[in-house]
Amino acid sequence: MELNGQALALSDIAAVALDGEAVEVSSLAKPRVLASRKVVEEIIARDSVVYGVTTGFGKLSDVRIPRDALSKLQLNLVRSHACGIGEPLSEPEVRAMMLLRSNVLALGFSGIRLEIIEMLGEMLNRHVHPVVPEKGSVGASGDLAPLAHQALTLIGEGEAFFEGERMESREALRRAKLKPANLEAKEGLALLNGTQAMHAVGGLALLRAKRLTRLADVSGAMSLEALKGTPAAFDARLQDARPHAGQRAAAKHLLTLLQGSEIRQSHLKGDPRVQDAYSLRCMPQVHGAVRGALSHCEDVLLVESASATDNPLVFAESGDVISGGNFHGAPLALAFDYAAIAIVDLMSMTERRTDRLVNPDKSEGLPAFLARQPGLESGFMTAHVAAASLVNEARVLAHPASVDNITTSGGKEDHVSMGMTSALKLRSIVDLAENLLAIELLAAAEGLEHRRPLKSGAGVERAFATVRKFSPPLTEDRSLANDIARVAEAIRNGDFDSEDEQL
Repeated sequence: MELNGQALALSDIAAVALDGEAVEVSSLAKPRVLASRKVVEEIIARDSVVYGVTTGFGKLSDVRIPRDALSKLQLNLVRSHACGIGEPLSEPEVRAMMLLRSNVLALGFSGIRLEIIEMLGEMLNRHVHPVVPEKGSVGASGDLAPLAHQALTLIGEGEAFFEGERMESREALRRAKLKPANLEAKEGLALLNGTQAMHAVGGLALLRAKRLTRLADVSGAMSLEALKGTPAAFDARLQDARPHAGQRAAAKHLLTLLQGSEIRQSHLKGDPRVQDAYSLRCMPQVHGAVRGALSHCEDVLLVESASATDNPLVFAESGDVISGGNFHGAPLALAFDYAAIAIVDLMSMTERRTDRLVNPDKSEGLPAFLARQPGLESGFMTAHVAAASLVNEARVLAHPASVDNITTSGGKEDHVSMGMTSALKLRSIVDLAENLLAIELLAAAEGLEHRRPLKSGAGVERAFATVRKFSPPLTEDRSLANDIARVAEAIRNGDFDSEDEQL
């Protein structure tokens, strides 16, 4: 992948982060990078006062730094800001962060040398992955602590993963046949200012969340069939009367999944019910609204992927160096919080459908808790209890991080985004949602067992067959923990994505 500061879709990020695609700086970007670096070098030659180049940082921006200490200033910046806490980010998250940082540096607004960007790309290509603790960023001035840990490895300090082993960064670079970089004026600041850590974590979580919106249609359609529901509410004319794009897409997907259902034909006439409960009838409206929220978040990330987010920015054509606030993570923080709330709403619908499957007062003739011998056996009783616990935890996590603010840096940074917290919460909620949807798929598949020999719609039958690859029918009580874990892992691996159900 050639990096030119271009917009990177989630699929582009996944190609590098998950699939290991190599990167290089585009020849189109190189003149811009060289021109912005020339401006920085001229500032140093003139001994001009420019924030972060010849001054300290944050509250210390009024401290003038002598020319012979400018490199030491950048080194101290990286070292002092690398104070992350907690478990390391995953390898794909770190790869996404490295990709995104390299790409925005290639825009040519950062005043950094070309060889530093190329070094970051080579670390990515040779799979030298910095150890980046997941906590410690407030999202302004960008993700300082996570990006500082990334920069530490670039200069041969801190720790990195290489070939599955955690080691000192200098050793990882040596094994990868790379030499640590020496930072010059402005370069530490250019590597640290930015939103790429929250973007990486939240972006990969969003990619998984998008899969869940389509999978919720699948599990919902399977539940509808098991409960002998009607697809009448998915009629295209209803959606055209309220033409939200997500609603239309969800309704169309549901109808496709249900096409050719023998179960539907079996109760088409003589059914006394007028309409289904909301968790079945309103799937296009709710699932569609979730699609819309995630689409908005994806649009925000697309813009951010091609945005210069450090400070100050260097404008080579005029020679101006302007201090601003492009590092502030508010756009991403708000988007991730929105996406998190949307996924929790999807989870609420999923749990309600699961309740209907196991509750003998609501399940349209299915045995209590889907057990073969209710009373002697408990069937899916506690699987639904587990589902309720997942939804409760997700609802707690759905409180927006972006509404909080804690002043830092001696009052200079008096409003921060908390965007990294938003991203981490979104990732946690997606984890919970994958397990919750696994429970609905298992329960709905068990419900279909009790409707045999009648078959459900073609798309539902495909999903049913996939469930059965990982979990046999519940002919008697057993621990369902491993079944849930296997189906959740299958969801993460895309095993439920058929050709006509791609993201």
